Amino acid sequence: MPFDDPFKNYEQLTFERRDHGVLLITIDRPDKYNAADEGLHGELARVWRDVGADEQTRVAVITGAGKAFSAGGDLAMVERMAGDYDRVQHMLREMSDLVYNIIDCDKPIVSAINGVAVGAGVVVALLADIAIAAEDAKLGDGHVKLGVAAGDHAAIIWPLLAGMAKARYYLLTGEMVTGAEAERLGMVAKALPRDQVLDEALRVADTLGTGSQQAIRLTKRSLNNWLRSAGPTFDQSAAYEMLTFLGPDVVEGYTALREKREPRFPSAAD
Repeated sequence: MPFDDPFKNYEQLTFERRDHGVLLITIDRPDKYNAADEGLHGELARVWRDVGADEQTRVAVITGAGKAFSAGGDLAMVERMAGDYDRVQHMLREMSDLVYNIIDCDKPIVSAINGVAVGAGVVVALLADIAIAAEDAKLGDGHVKLGVAAGDHAAIIWPLLAGMAKARYYLLTGEMVTGAEAERLGMVAKALPRDQVLDEALRVADTLGTGSQQAIRLTKRSLNNWLRSAGPTFDQSAAYEMLTFLGPDVVEGYTALREKREPRFPSAAD
């Protein structure tokens, strides 16, 4: 249905109202595997304020168009950021908004992780209140492989979900985890065959949309105090990520990605 409300100005997110106050949000850049450029990153950061303010929405479900949930940061955006203080400063503010707006949104959020989730995509996927993943989806934080510190969400949520040992392993190596393994580790609530993920997310959303709204929202608020208590750790990690965007390793990181080869980071030169 047409929107004459806060969602009308979004260009890379699409919206569908469903029964019981469920709002289905789709990351809609399938030709780029829903990778986040500056525009999409900004939309993912601010949409949760609009969800919270929208009186018709009781619960939000977010998924990706096509085969991916979101394949991380657009490489061209990474190149534009490297060494650019103003862009880095803007991104630091926006990545903080992305994390804290999800945490502070009083409506429950369900992520239907239908494929690869990296970068801003995995932020939304794992910070959602209930995450449902395809068994063969791949989730990961590959910041270190790019030559930057793991920032945007990793320090605030990975240790809480997976435990410190696994968080250290995946964040220091940059390796990916499948949806099935993510369920085993406790990082997502459920892992299902890919064609069942969205239906299950919508079923859960219907349960939340027909439940006691105050009880559900206040329970979410209480639980998210675990994340708020880790806020200083997140703030530091975000600053460290942006600091490393001003160094030489990130240039080698994105160049290696462009050339489809292993990086040879200046900081690791013999």
